[in-house]
Amino acid sequence: MTSAARDYDLSPDVPIEKKMDVPRALDVGFVRLTLVLAGFAGIILIWVIVQTTEAALPAMQQFGLGFLVTSRWNPVENIYGVLPQIYGSLMTSLVALIFAIPLGIGTAIFLTEDFAPKWITAPIAFAIELIVAIPSVVLGLWGIFVLIPAVRPIFRAINQTLGWIPLFGGPAPRGPSLLIVAMVLGIMISPIIISITRSTLESLPRSLKDGALALGATRWETILTVLIPAGLSGIVSSIMLALGRALGETMVAAMISGNANRINISLMQPGSTITALIASQFGEAGRLQVSALMYAGVVLMVLTLLVNVMAEIIIRKFQNLEQ
Repeated sequence: MTSAARDYDLSPDVPIEKKMDVPRALDVGFVRLTLVLAGFAGIILIWVIVQTTEAALPAMQQFGLGFLVTSRWNPVENIYGVLPQIYGSLMTSLVALIFAIPLGIGTAIFLTEDFAPKWITAPIAFAIELIVAIPSVVLGLWGIFVLIPAVRPIFRAINQTLGWIPLFGGPAPRGPSLLIVAMVLGIMISPIIISITRSTLESLPRSLKDGALALGATRWETILTVLIPAGLSGIVSSIMLALGRALGETMVAAMISGNANRINISLMQPGSTITALIASQFGEAGRLQVSALMYAGVVLMVLTLLVNVMAEIIIRKFQNLEQ
């Protein structure tokens, strides 16, 4: 028996208790390491919240809750309100989900249910993963120079025919708008829905599909009435994660929203979001304006927190229904 074998307790002469000491110590050390890392992540989160709130305190004390319902943003007179930005953030994120949910779920079903051969689905899956790696500033440029000119005639036709509907009314669309932001955000968040939904559908027991087909269900009946309900908690979690991602997007909103400090009910008109406001004004802001921007950041964090809490509640509800 070599010295290396004795060092690793491979010798049969070493008591079994000593052999168990090393694995047990490794397990305990791994548990403690993960605990430290998890605690460190929590500490960072609390630190960010505390520092942001502390920086926002002057604006909170001066403007109070009126900051949330005021539309005027005037650095010269030190009057600030983020109601248009709250509206823009919520509307662009919700409309982005309208684009992303059918695209994401449909693509996930296409990739998991063998509607096409592998030589087609493999490149599609790879291309979807590449979308995540595209910088948001590049997507913003694509929106300005490609998407806006391409959809401008379509938007004008919709505006002329459906202009009596507030969401499509207003002057003839010319360029940046909340709807353009929502379309680009829908493209950005769709890979989140696709990847999580795909993993959820692939993890379902094969017996669910086989049982439904054996009972006479068609392929689409199996997908719509068996597989999707069985994986609903994972699908809902992907949608809520995508919503949180859309709320926090900065460069796309700053580049193609139009940065208009007003509430436009029409999605085809320029608007603004909280992230666009912070990105566009932070570099030139004075002391109180910086505090107001940090206050807007706190509002965005609260919105994101509410989305995550709502997601947790919905996911638990669907998990209970599945059980």
